[in-house]
Amino acid sequence: MTIAQIAEILKTKIVGIAGCGGLGSNCAVALARVGLGTLVIADFDIVSQSNLNRQYYFSDQIGLKKTQALRENIQRIDSRVKVISHETKLTRENIPVIFQGCDVVVEAFDLAEEKEMLIETMLGEMPLTPLVVGLGMAGWGMNESIHYRTAGNLHICGDEISEISMELPPIAPRVGIVANMQANVVVEILLNSKKAAI
Repeated sequence: MTIAQIAEILKTKIVGIAGCGGLGSNCAVALARVGLGTLVIADFDIVSQSNLNRQYYFSDQIGLKKTQALRENIQRIDSRVKVISHETKLTRENIPVIFQGCDVVVEAFDLAEEKEMLIETMLGEMPLTPLVVGLGMAGWGMNESIHYRTAGNLHICGDEISEISMELPPIAPRVGIVANMQANVVVEILLNSKKAAI
C-alpha cells in the first residue's frame, strides 16, 4: 500500500481518545501526523506544570483546558484534521454518546478504576468498536516488558504490571512508547478493516 493510498483511507476515519494526558495527547498527535480525518477527544482537566514531563503540551499552555491545548497543537501539525472536543468527565452514561460513530476508541486514563469503567462500558455498550488500552507504562527502562496483545475487540499495549507511584512515576519515554504503540495499533486496525480495502 502506498503512502497516498494510506492517506486516502485514514482521512475518512474517526478515532476517539478518552483522556488527553500522557497517553492521550501523544497518541492523538501521532494519529494527526499520519493524516487521520477526525479525532474525538474528551477530558475535563487543565494543563499543569507537572504534566510537561510526559504530555504533549507546552509551558505557555499551562492553565488551558487540555482539550483546547491539544486541539491547538493538532491544528498546528495538520489543519486538515478535524478535532471534536468534549470538556467533560467521561462516565458510563456519556461514553456511548460521545464516541458514537468512532471507528476505534483509545483508552488513555491514569487511574485503574477509570480504565476499568471505560473498558466495561465499551465492551457492554459498544462491543463492535475496537478499544485500544494502555496498561502499565510507569517508570523507565524495562523495554522488554512492553508488549501488545489482543482479546477480540480489546487491544492491550503496555507491560500490564507497573503501577504508577512516587517511586515509579510516569515519565516521557515509557509513556511515549505505549502511546505510540496505541497509535500504531489504531492505524493497523483502520488499514486492515474491510472498509479499508482498495
